[in-house]
Amino acid sequence: MDFFGIGPGEVLLIIIVALIFVGPSKITEVAKTLGRTVRAIKKAGSELTASVTREIDDNEKTTSSKPSEEENKATSDEMPPAPEQTAAGSSDNKPNKSGGLTPTP
Repeated sequence: MDFFGIGPGEVLLIIIVALIFVGPSKITEVAKTLGRTVRAIKKAGSELTASVTREIDDNEKTTSSKPSEEENKATSDEMPPAPEQTAAGSSDNKPNKSGGLTPTP
């Protein structure tokens, strides 16, 4: 039986020392107070952990969310299409009959 990393012999020694210093009449009050304190510390720790985890999850959701289709469309409407490059890397293009550009050799 491990209780906070201490064995049964150590727990018994702590109880005996507490009985000597506090006395038999107040040992129950001390035990109740100690139990409440430990419970409050555990509860605060678990609430803190849950709070931090929730904040991290919310942060990851906002940073990893993709832009909507409307935002993508607005961005693509604002930017002109890039000119086509020829194999030689020249950007001298001539307009063709359909209004598009034809690369020159």
